[in-house]
Amino acid sequence: MPATAAAAPPEPAARPDFAEWLGRGNDVTSVFLAAGQIPGLINLGGGLPDPALFPAEELALLAAEAIRSQPQDCLGYGPIPGLPALRDRIAARASTESLQLTRENVLITSGGMQGLDLVGRVLMHPGAVIAAQSPAYLGALDAWRPHDPAYRPMLLERPGFDAHAALAGAQFAYTVPNFSNPSGRLVPLEERRTLVAAAHETGTWLIEDDPYAVLHYDAAPLPRLLDLSGAQAPGPYAGPVIHMGSLSKELTPGLRIGWVIAAPEMIAALALAKQGADMCSSGLSQVLALRALETGLAERIRPRILETYRQRRDALCAAMRAHLAEQLDWQRPVGGMFVWARARDARLDTDRLLRHALQHGVCISPSSVFDPEGRDRGGLRLNFTLNPPEKLDEACLRLARAIRVALAEA
Repeated sequence: MPATAAAAPPEPAARPDFAEWLGRGNDVTSVFLAAGQIPGLINLGGGLPDPALFPAEELALLAAEAIRSQPQDCLGYGPIPGLPALRDRIAARASTESLQLTRENVLITSGGMQGLDLVGRVLMHPGAVIAAQSPAYLGALDAWRPHDPAYRPMLLERPGFDAHAALAGAQFAYTVPNFSNPSGRLVPLEERRTLVAAAHETGTWLIEDDPYAVLHYDAAPLPRLLDLSGAQAPGPYAGPVIHMGSLSKELTPGLRIGWVIAAPEMIAALALAKQGADMCSSGLSQVLALRALETGLAERIRPRILETYRQRRDALCAAMRAHLAEQLDWQRPVGGMFVWARARDARLDTDRLLRHALQHGVCISPSSVFDPEGRDRGGLRLNFTLNPPEKLDEACLRLARAIRVALAEA
């Protein structure tokens, strides 16, 4: 019998499209996230603590003892809002004479980023207005991008800034008062008071994202927005401030332990959103965090962290003065992890500079990723916490060469 021709394979069925919001991202982020694979690269682009400062041995001992003595808490599923003992500890740690917090004011999150994501789930709808301190933290913009919000920039330092007008009608306002990411700015006390007063007057939720709270090098800590809000109505806290913190910068980011402190009704809403996100945060991480706080581990390692980062902040600023003074303007931050710089020559596009910088062996964060519209191309964020002074100097030398090439091309 003649051979029968093989039937042609069927055309593959069309698959549904990816979500529309994926097309609204920026390609710059993927570039500098992949930059870590470049041999010999000096990374000034991330916001990374130095792994050499992690208390690895102490945490290893605490982990072994915790798993043996609390296997269910460490290895099983836990309560959605977090382990009660850790919530109590965070509430007590954050309370003051005029700010009374209980576990009902605290939600444990899987890192600080989850708090931002959960707020988006709870408060946002397409087209919702967010009043955001400008420039804004890239992670927050990424967390809220699926909801397609509209942004109302808040330039807090601009003379005549009207906080009431900025907050009125917004779903919420977003601020990083302590050493803002990316600008490194410490929001002064009077500006803090103005923001809190506007939140109380308008009823708008006010996010205080505070991951760098302990990284003060030259200045005494200022009252938190949460403190100022609590002082307006002493007693169990029920105000409009949503305070977010984490252990990533004072202990280690790998634990992925963060928290939200807010009015009980907000905590309940966020817990419901968390139920559909990850069910519960890691039990082992929560027990480790609790023991690290109870034993004073975080406080014991803090002086070394502050001294190391203070020296590196000074080293980066000195290297910038030596190599970049003709090309960039910046201010020395009094805390945090970043120096924010602006190009002195309007022709310098920092998105293009990123690619030249990578070719010269240094990674930066261009300003476009901190602008919801992606239009700001004249600034850059430099991190000083990850690298020792000699690498910071070499990085600035490489960056100066890259800027010269970029300007020649322009």
